[in-house]
Amino acid sequence: MSRWEPRPRDETGVAIYNYDATREHELSLQVGDTLHILETHQGWYRGYCLRNKSKKGIFPASYIHVKQTRAEGEGLEETAVPSEVPLVQELTMTLREWAIIWHKLYLSGNKTMFQHVQLMTYSLIEWRSQIISGTLPKDELMELKGKVIGKIDYGNRILGLDLVVRDGNGNVLDPDHTSTVTLYKAHEAISRGIDDRIQEEKSRVHTTEARRRSIFSTTHSYSLYINLKNFVCNIGEDAELLMSLYDPVQSEFISENYLVRWSKTGMPREIERLNKLEALFTDLSSSDLIRMRISLVCQIVRVGHMELKEGKKHTCGLRRPFGVAVMDITDMIGGRNDDEEKQHFIPFQQIAMETYIRQRQLIMSPLLTSRVIGENEPLTSVFNKVIAAKEVNHKGQGLWVSMKLLPGDIQQVHKDFPHLVDRSTAVARKMGFPEIVLPGDVRNDIYVTLVQGEFDKGKKKTPKNVEVTMGVYDEDGNRIEKAIFPGAGYEGVSEYKSVIYYQVKQPFWHETVKVAIAIEDVHLCHLRFTFRHRSSQESKDKSEKLFGMAFVKLMKPDGTTLRDGKHDLIVFKGDTKKAEDAKCYLTLPGTKGEQEERERQLGKGSQHSHNLPVIRDRFQISTLVCSTKLTQNVDLLGLLNWRSSLCSIEQILQHLMEVDGSEIVKFLQDTLDALFNIMMETSESEAYDFLLFDALVFIISLIGDIKFQHFNPVLEAYISNHFSATLAYVKLAKVLNYYVSNAENAEKSELLFAALKALKYLFRFIIQSRKLYLRIYGTGQDDNEFNGSIRKLFLSFNSLMDRPLEESVKIKGAALKYLPTIVNHVMLVFDPVELSVLVTKFIQSIPDNQLVRQKLNSMCKIVESRLFRQSECRDVLLPLIIDQLSGQLDDSSSRPEHQACADLLSSTLETLDHPDIGPQQYHVQLVMERLLRKVNRTVIAMSRRSTLIGPFVACMIAILKQMEDSHYTHYINTFKTRHDIIDFLMETFIMFKDLIGKNVYPTDWMVMNMVQNRVFLRAISQFAIVLNKVFLDPANFELQLWNNYFHLAIAFLVHDSLQLENFSSEKRNKIINKYGDMRKDIGFKIKDMWNNLGAHKIKFIPEMVGPILEMTLVPEPELRRSTIPIFFDMMQCEYSVNRSIHAFENELITKLDQEVEGGRGDGQYKVLLEKILLEQCRQHKYLAVSGEAFVVLVSSLLERLLDYRTIMHDETKEHHMSCTVNVLNFYKEKKREDIYIRYLYKLQDLHRDCENFTEAAYTLLLHAELLQWSDQPCAAHLIHRDDCPALSHRELKERLYQEIIHYFDRGKMWESAIRLSKELAAMYENEVFEYEELSHLLRQQACFYENVMQAMRPPPEYFAVGFYGQGFPSFLRNKMFVYRGKDYERYGDFRLRLATQFPNADKMSSTAPPSDSVTNSPLQHVQCFTVKPVMNLPLQFKDKPVPEQILNFYRANEVQQFQYSRPFHRGEKDPENEFLTMWIERVTYTTVYKFPGILQWFEVKTVTVEEISPLENAIETMERTNEKISNMVQRYAWEGALPAHPLSMLLSGIVDAAVMGGSANYEKAFFSTKYIQQHPEDQEKIDILKELIALQIPLLAEGIRIHGEKATAELRPLHDWIVSCFRELKEKVQKLYGVITLPPALTDRKRSRSGSVILPYIMSSALRRLSTVSLMSTSSTSSGSNPSRPHSNGSGLDPLVERRPLTLCRPEGQLDREELDQRGSMARRKDKNLSKSQVIFESESLSKVDFGEMVPPLRPQRPKSLQFGDKRLPSLQISAQLPHCATPASSRSPSQPLLQTDSVTSASPGDASTPPPTPPKGKPCESDSLQLVPPLPEKTSPRPPHPPPKARQSHPSSPQRYCPAAE
Repeated sequence: MSRWEPRPRDETGVAIYNYDATREHELSLQVGDTLHILETHQGWYRGYCLRNKSKKGIFPASYIHVKQTRAEGEGLEETAVPSEVPLVQELTMTLREWAIIWHKLYLSGNKTMFQHVQLMTYSLIEWRSQIISGTLPKDELMELKGKVIGKIDYGNRILGLDLVVRDGNGNVLDPDHTSTVTLYKAHEAISRGIDDRIQEEKSRVHTTEARRRSIFSTTHSYSLYINLKNFVCNIGEDAELLMSLYDPVQSEFISENYLVRWSKTGMPREIERLNKLEALFTDLSSSDLIRMRISLVCQIVRVGHMELKEGKKHTCGLRRPFGVAVMDITDMIGGRNDDEEKQHFIPFQQIAMETYIRQRQLIMSPLLTSRVIGENEPLTSVFNKVIAAKEVNHKGQGLWVSMKLLPGDIQQVHKDFPHLVDRSTAVARKMGFPEIVLPGDVRNDIYVTLVQGEFDKGKKKTPKNVEVTMGVYDEDGNRIEKAIFPGAGYEGVSEYKSVIYYQVKQPFWHETVKVAIAIEDVHLCHLRFTFRHRSSQESKDKSEKLFGMAFVKLMKPDGTTLRDGKHDLIVFKGDTKKAEDAKCYLTLPGTKGEQEERERQLGKGSQHSHNLPVIRDRFQISTLVCSTKLTQNVDLLGLLNWRSSLCSIEQILQHLMEVDGSEIVKFLQDTLDALFNIMMETSESEAYDFLLFDALVFIISLIGDIKFQHFNPVLEAYISNHFSATLAYVKLAKVLNYYVSNAENAEKSELLFAALKALKYLFRFIIQSRKLYLRIYGTGQDDNEFNGSIRKLFLSFNSLMDRPLEESVKIKGAALKYLPTIVNHVMLVFDPVELSVLVTKFIQSIPDNQLVRQKLNSMCKIVESRLFRQSECRDVLLPLIIDQLSGQLDDSSSRPEHQACADLLSSTLETLDHPDIGPQQYHVQLVMERLLRKVNRTVIAMSRRSTLIGPFVACMIAILKQMEDSHYTHYINTFKTRHDIIDFLMETFIMFKDLIGKNVYPTDWMVMNMVQNRVFLRAISQFAIVLNKVFLDPANFELQLWNNYFHLAIAFLVHDSLQLENFSSEKRNKIINKYGDMRKDIGFKIKDMWNNLGAHKIKFIPEMVGPILEMTLVPEPELRRSTIPIFFDMMQCEYSVNRSIHAFENELITKLDQEVEGGRGDGQYKVLLEKILLEQCRQHKYLAVSGEAFVVLVSSLLERLLDYRTIMHDETKEHHMSCTVNVLNFYKEKKREDIYIRYLYKLQDLHRDCENFTEAAYTLLLHAELLQWSDQPCAAHLIHRDDCPALSHRELKERLYQEIIHYFDRGKMWESAIRLSKELAAMYENEVFEYEELSHLLRQQACFYENVMQAMRPPPEYFAVGFYGQGFPSFLRNKMFVYRGKDYERYGDFRLRLATQFPNADKMSSTAPPSDSVTNSPLQHVQCFTVKPVMNLPLQFKDKPVPEQILNFYRANEVQQFQYSRPFHRGEKDPENEFLTMWIERVTYTTVYKFPGILQWFEVKTVTVEEISPLENAIETMERTNEKISNMVQRYAWEGALPAHPLSMLLSGIVDAAVMGGSANYEKAFFSTKYIQQHPEDQEKIDILKELIALQIPLLAEGIRIHGEKATAELRPLHDWIVSCFRELKEKVQKLYGVITLPPALTDRKRSRSGSVILPYIMSSALRRLSTVSLMSTSSTSSGSNPSRPHSNGSGLDPLVERRPLTLCRPEGQLDREELDQRGSMARRKDKNLSKSQVIFESESLSKVDFGEMVPPLRPQRPKSLQFGDKRLPSLQISAQLPHCATPASSRSPSQPLLQTDSVTSASPGDASTPPPTPPKGKPCESDSLQLVPPLPEKTSPRPPHPPPKARQSHPSSPQRYCPAAE
């Protein structure tokens, strides 16, 4: 059996597939997981995932991509660092980090940014794969690296990630090995570059200059790579393709031609060059790249017959123009399109022959202006026409090319782009010089262009077909072979034949060829041109002879070459032998210019007497000389040939400074050689010293000019490699000394200024000359002479600087600017220490307050030199630098040069931080002693918006970073007194805290910020040692200093940049690995410092409670465990002094509220805080009780605050309100009015935003209750709003009342508004006598009264909601609440709202008490049903006729009790009459507060359950029925405009139900002898029921009378039927129960009163008084009537039931059509036993109707029905006379609920699931009394035992124990 084999430690793998573990010992994998592989066995690996190192397991090897890494760290700290290119590592980490953000963007729906990140991510993935492949050439790899870095930096910025700081090569900087100043500069440079990139991305506008800077800022020479892929054109003959670069704006060619010879077969003539037709157009400069337009042009010349005809007799080999192809390549030249693989099509435009043009012009003219391009047009005109044409009719003919712009000259391109350019690539050079001509770059090219000619036709009838033949000949007439190059790509030819234009008198050729001749032969050579007519017929062509000849010499007699430009040549007769004799014609002038010159000299016509005849033809060429050895300038040539005219050296040197600079730089090496040769060969004489010096300064200054600054490398290369004048230093130093020492001479000042500007290169020559001398001759006596010259020069400079400023400010400034540039070179041949002394004296020679900025900048350059890197030199220079900086940073400095100081100090500190500069501890000490405090004070005084704050803070950090522990100790010892130490520490602590609180550097400068944090941490720790040593003992204790220390340390600890939990895992790991968790370090130090305080601790209580709390809230477990005990220490300290912990308690509560609301703290902190403090309190002798109570209190507050903060991130406003009330209740109990009021206004704002104006008013009322009607000034905490001035109690309470009244008015709570306005009116009238305000208030009050009686107010419905399950927050979990519905919100709407708030909650279909499985379930279960408020009528309305509008208000407001009823059968159900056994179970819920209140929901505090007997139920049903009839009758009696239909429905339903057996069920059930015998105690109730039945008759009679008055003809049959039914009913009732007559006074209406009144028929005494017949026996029965609905929930009737479609247990007369239909269908179901139903019932009760209630619903449309849809309660007075049958728990009469509440309806059915608002938590004082919810019985559980049969049973129950049985 094989075993597991171990793997190398450095081997890791990456999961490339997801893998789900199927066994215990396997690991689950996700794509991208990094795994450390430990062992392998048969296709399996064993190891662990780096994101969970503690779990090891096995996983399939095929799911893993193995890669080599190196492991860093051990155990849980181990990380795997890939062994790959650092850039690939960075790419990988970046992609992982971006992927997380990308996912978040997807979830948040930010589509734009999501797509942007997607594109960037895909680009990085593609580039990463290219880099990993290892196939990229070096140049492309470098280019790709730049693109990757740019994309990463840009993406990090727009995604808010950290800036990656790099060096100039793109490598990530390590802060441990990089100076602080360097880090700062790198951050700043990269950030600026990214900002520019973002700005460019936004603007999408690239100016020419910006494009030039961004793409081509680092190189000065460029090449354009062209690859000709194919040429498609139907020519039929061989062709030549001449490609070149062309400027259409200047109409000039930029480059020479690239020649491709194409055969008539459609292939290159040299078939081996197929697919290798490549050319490189080189020597392009930046100025070429920024031309307005550049085109790639191609001339197509066919080689064959004169015309495109087949025939053996036609002349062959003629070059004829055929067409052109043009493409604009401006974008590609600009670098915007550089894909060498992309092929571009260049359309072909044919040139028409002249004969064709003429024929077309004759036919078309003048109808059409021809745009046909003719062959006689100039070539530049042809190109411009093609470019101007928008479209070319190319017919698919043209060239296919690819191209790419390459940086560098030809050598650099060969090196960087070997995959594109090799030795076979043709090189087409620019017709001109590049920007830089390096030494050794020898070029001698002469470009000759055949421009145009004009030839006489002679004896011919038509113009000639002229062919020009060009050759290069020497002075003997010998032809130079292969000296002419028609185009790159082919070898030279001995003669060049031009294109032939057919029968054109004035041909325009514009053909350019290159003539390349050895430099030494140029003066011997000339160009000869011959002209010949070519015939199309071969026979005639052979007989044609040369008719002309022209020539031009390449060099003039004065030694200069032929000047650039056009030349008109003289055409000689060519058919003579003299035309071929060079010695003959070379004596003649070749150009018209030469001829004119000779005529001026010798006289006109004398030169042709014995020589060649001149013909009248004209011929023009142009030339361009590109030579590094030949010049066209006479003065420059004179210098180069100075030996030939030694007597004119002075004149030559003077004229040199008048030569054009472009000519000098081309011959820079030769010019400098000539100057130094003159200097060396005339060394014995001083005649030319000053002229040579001035000439050298002129050349150096010329190169310093911006136009020629690219020649600096040429000059550098010359000095290093070609300069050889060993004694030049003597003369140069001597002249320079003279100029400086005679600076007062005005004539020499300009020369001196120019010399100072050239000082760097002058000394380069001096030092190089000295080095050459020493190398050859060694050291000797002249050392002193040379050193003396250097000393003398510095002394001269010192004298110069000491003069008054006005005399030579320009010279002084130049000296300060340029003198430091020589330091690096002088120290090579001069003692560095002595040089440092000289430099120091030079700086010190400058008077104070003169040229301060220039002086500091000069010193900065000295610091950056190699001189300052030597320790001995620093000993000399550093005190000088410190003195200068100290003086500038001194507080007394009037105008400090902060920018220059920052630069100098930065350079100094940056140099001191280099590892290779020798010992620097002493130098750091010098900087520390003299500059640290001044830098600190500069930082303190400087604005945080200043651009200089960053450099100065970086300098301060650099000083502190370089200070060792001994430096800190030494620095403290430098203070003379204890107060000086205090001042320094106070300054430093304040500055540190300010820098921590106000970030100087952007948040994405993570590296810079972490370096700052690390330095601050070390400094704080060092200063803590000073505090312990110097300021801890009682005699020297400094409270403020210690206080500042603690505040600083804690501010550092809680700084955002250290909160690792807020960062991604990659960033967090990176910080921990590099810097560690600095919070723990400083936290442990704070604890130690606190413990060191000893008896001083009490001085920091309670001020330090808040900062310590802030520290303990940091989510770092180890830190929390270490610092939380400080709280107990504070409690002990305060208790030991004050014997209480009140101050600590109040401060902790205040700060805890602020911190948690600010986002700090979590559940783990609550548990840990409670655990630690409880353990310590219980062990304390005196704090065991009070301390434990305080800890529990704080834990409770923290729980509420955490709930509040969690909910505040929820979008549900109701949850916000609940948690806000939870918190403010706590502060109310603790009497923390300041915080209490703050939360009151938060609650008020929430209500106002939700338009809960009533609740907002009650919320403000809580604030008003804290105030008195007095003139006592308000405490600050009582005034919440900042805009309120100091107010008295009365003024503030008045304002609050006015605002509350306004809210009550908007919430239609006019009764409450009236109550407050009365109180306010009494104050106005009796105390402050503000009658005007009183009058306004009374008018407002009158409006409220009017609104009460007339305005429409929909009464709200109330809903009981239970939240069960552990999935709810703690303030909802397993609790029941009553919700007040919004206006017009019914049950279905409310369920929908509830479902919206809790979308994951399950709707409980049963109202049965939930079981343990439900309450303990991790899910959410919601139980919801409708409840009925129990009216609590104020005493002033009792036993009085009150308008219906007033009663309606109290039915739904000022309520605290709510009822829910359900019918059930006790015992066996009587099939004939179910009323006998139907009981009502009524549940009463009591909430913690009345409605309305500060919330729209309150928790249920108690639940009472009572059972109502069948007889009591019948009484209540009859009372409600009579009440309904009474209300309807009264409305119709006093409101004549009402329609008759509702009254018809009511009356017909009641009389028909009664006739068909409505009251018969009651008679059978309760009036039988059997029932009376069994229940003798119910006799009084039976009498009451009989009286109610009898009382219905007069009410119906009044209603029928009114109906008769309103009945129309259509209603008359219905009315007659109602009357007949009523007669039968009346006869039966009066016979059995007597006659009751109502007096007319009860129905009279006073016209001055609005609204209806309550009829007093419900009083028992009035009932007997109104009776005219004694009551009959109750033994009567009724038969033949329809069965009633005895089990219908009579208690469930609602005064506004007409508007409640979802309430099922109300009388049928109040149901809508949908419910009636539903009941009809339900009635057909099989009868079931109600005792089994504990669901929201829609069962048998729906199929049975109470007697007298068979009418259809009286339900007008909302909102009109709200004006009169309610009914009055006419059962008030009789309750006192009825038998008292209520249980002790209820103590109510049967009629009493009818006054206090309309009977509770059962819950509405339906599937609506509107979620309610979140209910509040109970008050803290009640939390102990509420029991946890016990398990509720299941549906199958046995029912509780029946109560005694003769009394209603009532028992209290907690809200958690009971839920209504049916909804």
